[in-house]
Parts: sequence; structure tokens; C-alpha cells
Amino acid sequence: MITGSECVNKTDEQIVVLTLKNQDYYLCLMKRYEAKLLNYILKISNINIEDAEDILQEVFIKAYQNLNDFDLNLKFSNWIYSIAHNATISAFRTKKVRPQTVSWEDKDLNNILESTLDVENTSLQKLTYKQILKIINRLPLKYKDVLILKFMEGKDYREISDILHKPMGTIATLINRAKKSLKQELKKEDIKL
Repeated sequence: MITGSECVNKTDEQIVVLTLKNQDYYLCLMKRYEAKLLNYILKISNINIEDAEDILQEVFIKAYQNLNDFDLNLKFSNWIYSIAHNATISAFRTKKVRPQTVSWEDKDLNNILESTLDVENTSLQKLTYKQILKIINRLPLKYKDVLILKFMEGKDYREISDILHKPMGTIATLINRAKKSLKQELKKEDIKL
């Protein structure tokens, strides 16, 4: 059995190589990404925790099954986020999930709004947590995806491009349009920016 201490100083890619030789090392990758991917799935999907955990389990299974196909020249994090993104979208298409309000942290909401709109926190304090969630949830999924990846997950344009399988120019356009769309939604709520 592999202990967590054996993986601490190793890169994801090094752990992938070890996993291909000894499947027990995969547990290191699962522990490293479990919370991050679960939060990401919850943020992009509006589903309850049980459904998100089911999707996460599918993500880890798919990633393990396709580990031989992983290109070690790429970042493992982008690859597994891409699998998580696709599994979440697939779950929606097959209607295996039950929609629910997103449970983002207040700081995450303020972070995305401040970063996106260049407004001070005082302007946002007029809104309740529920109102902010409602506004963000009205955005099309493609806009919500890029905003979450950029401002909440801290991904750069190249990483978002890899995760969503879209050219970087398209990502830049989507982020710009998402910001405008979010700003319009806030104006509809009669919020002075």
C-alpha cells in the first residue's frame, strides 16, 4: 500500500508513470484532485453533492482507464479537468443529475465579480448571496465555464484551452463575452457599477 508521503514531492506526471507500474499510486492522484474536482463539478453544474460525487467517481474511473493514453508532455491537471468537464456535461445530457442551486463560497462570488467587473466590494454588498448566485446561474454554460475556470480555479488561458478543447483565441473571446454578459445581468438587477 502506498502512503501519501511517498507522493508529496512528486509531480503529477511522475505519479502517472509510477501508477502505470503500480496501480496503488493512483490513490495519490485521487487524493490530490478529489476536493478540487468536486468543487469544480459543483460550480459548473448546479447539482447536489451526491450527484457531483457520482460524477467525480466516473472521472477517476475514466482517467484511470485512459492513463496509458495520457501524453506525459501535457499537464495532468488540465487532462483530468477536461475529463471532469466532459463527464459533467455528459451527465446533463443524459439527465442523470438533479439540478440544484450552486453552493459557492461568498469569497468565491466576490472574487469572480470583482475580477470580472473591476468593481469594489462595496458595490457587491448590496446583493445578497442568493441574488449573486441567481445572476451567475442565468449565464449560458459556456460563459459560466470560462468564468469559473479563470477566476475561481485560477487557470490561465492555455489551461482553459486544454480543458475545454478550444483555441486560446476562442477562450479569450468567451471570457470577454462572459464578462459583458455578467455585467448586463447585473445591470438588469439595477445594480450600479
